[in-house]
Amino acid sequence: MSESKSPEEFYAKLKKQLQDTAMWPSEYLYKFIVPTKGDKTNLVEEIFNNMGAVIEKKQSKKGKYTSVSINVRMKNPDHVIEKYKEVADKVEGVLSL
Repeated sequence: MSESKSPEEFYAKLKKQLQDTAMWPSEYLYKFIVPTKGDKTNLVEEIFNNMGAVIEKKQSKKGKYTSVSINVRMKNPDHVIEKYKEVADKVEGVLSL
């Protein structure tokens, strides 16, 4: 996310891009970088639990961070953005890509 934009501006732009580039419902790929320390990767997984998500995790070379890729069918751009916000609220130190 750009430093010069507020989260509201970022999400508004993302919503427009999602509306313009996909037919909904659609598969969506989330990518997060999470500190490996603690239970943070499990928190991310729990947010997408019971949604039929395919989740892949890969630790960084030094093991300090874990990338979490989540492929899941979403109803519409609003639901995509809701999940980004939920992850940001519940998982400290997460980076959304």
